[in-house]
Amino acid sequence: MSAGFFEYYGVDGVEDTRLRRSPHGRLEFLRTQELLRRHLPPGRHRILDVGGATGIHAAWLAADGNDVHVVDPVPAHVAAAAALPGVTASEGDARTLAAPDASADVVLLFGPLYHLTAASDRAQALAEAVRVLRPGGLLAAAGISRHLSLLENGTNGQLTAADEPPIRQVIETGDYDGHVGFLASHFHTADELRTEVEAAISQDVTVYGVEGPAWPALDVAGLDAFDTLVDSALRCARIAERDPLLINASAHFLAIAHA
Repeated sequence: MSAGFFEYYGVDGVEDTRLRRSPHGRLEFLRTQELLRRHLPPGRHRILDVGGATGIHAAWLAADGNDVHVVDPVPAHVAAAAALPGVTASEGDARTLAAPDASADVVLLFGPLYHLTAASDRAQALAEAVRVLRPGGLLAAAGISRHLSLLENGTNGQLTAADEPPIRQVIETGDYDGHVGFLASHFHTADELRTEVEAAISQDVTVYGVEGPAWPALDVAGLDAFDTLVDSALRCARIAERDPLLINASAHFLAIAHA
């Protein structure tokens, strides 16, 4: 995990507010709901939300009738998630889950794969997710696009000469140094995320672009315009979600596979 992880996430439930305070965060939340609901079969599921933070996704999954357990390394996140109706939570590390083998119908990895900057750590987290997943169960793993900061800074007018070297670095290597205010992390391409997940689960993996190419324009327009623009942005995201020429223009990816 990158230096400063606990300091960054221990302040104000930042992962919860991230998906509410910006237009592209709200779009990410809506599309993540849409993609998960598309792939979840009918019925009640045992869902292990690994790196689930304050329970921003656990809350609606529990409201849909599922049994949701959040695992997160940040004590404040665990306390917040455990207070949600229908949600349990415990402290833990994605690389060494306490859950028994084949005990979950669904495993979510919505944060670990970018916070684990070493490829070996990401592989271990994915191996643990597959271990606790029952045969036929659903794995959903998120990644951040290597092109996020290029599109964000290039659209909001803040792309300077000083930004060019770190932006080129993250596009070429995936090594993100925190230049737009986030923690040092690993950013993926869609193909790289697919390859990592396939190595763990030995099944076909489908990777979706979550926000589509319109998300930077939503941020420039601002929250006041979100309700007016979101329907069009959602349609755009759906059209481009698996387009090999546009998928990397999303800010996030979601890899879906069955054990």
